[in-house]
Amino acid sequence: MKKLLILLLAVNCGFAQQSKRKLVWQENFNGKALNEKDWNFELGDGCPNCGWGNNERQLYTKENHKIIDGKLVIMAKKEGDKYSSTRITTQGKRQFKYGRIEARAKIPVGQGIWPAFWMLGENISTVGWPQCGEIDILEYIGREPDMVYTTLHTKDTHGDHASSKKTKIETVEEGFHVYATEWDADKITFYVDDQLVYTYQPENKTDGNWPFNQPFYIIINCAIGGNFGGPAVDDTIFPQEYIIDYVKVYQ
Repeated sequence: MKKLLILLLAVNCGFAQQSKRKLVWQENFNGKALNEKDWNFELGDGCPNCGWGNNERQLYTKENHKIIDGKLVIMAKKEGDKYSSTRITTQGKRQFKYGRIEARAKIPVGQGIWPAFWMLGENISTVGWPQCGEIDILEYIGREPDMVYTTLHTKDTHGDHASSKKTKIETVEEGFHVYATEWDADKITFYVDDQLVYTYQPENKTDGNWPFNQPFYIIINCAIGGNFGGPAVDDTIFPQEYIIDYVKVYQ
């Protein structure tokens, strides 16, 4: 009986904590076009740091996306010898410090595909990367089926040495899933369909391991190839679609 009471109290505390959270921003993609009051397009090949710093193959364009039935559809294509996709951000328009940030999405699949839902510190233009910090809520690479990456980049741990967790989810390629992070002054946790997959909580926080005390902006993109997504790309998989149903932020 005592154990049951403790369990019920824990559950009730969890519900109470959730009920305190308020939806502060949402993007449901209900219009006929992307709302550019909230979103920016990042275009081209990322030069002068070409390949967006990762030797990626795609050019980002405005044309590789559409809004259909309340969903954002990013189309990854190969036409001739050129690869193309779309990358959007809320930089300078919507930044958030702490809270739950989530997206419901259906990922593309195949060797060389690399969809992501992630965040960068708003001070990137002054301090650069990785000092600004990076929160990767979802990364999927087609050469590793059934795997989801959740990763944090900091000055102390970044690139190949980032703080990262790879989680096997056998149904990740099937239908829509909810990818979320819950972030406060003490820790950052990651969830797939409300399943906790990774917790980052350095005991002694420094500028080197905790740049997460400032606002971050949101990025959605689908890369092709690159140091992480590739390097090999199976050209027979194209076109592929990365579909985002919504993005929501609770605080």
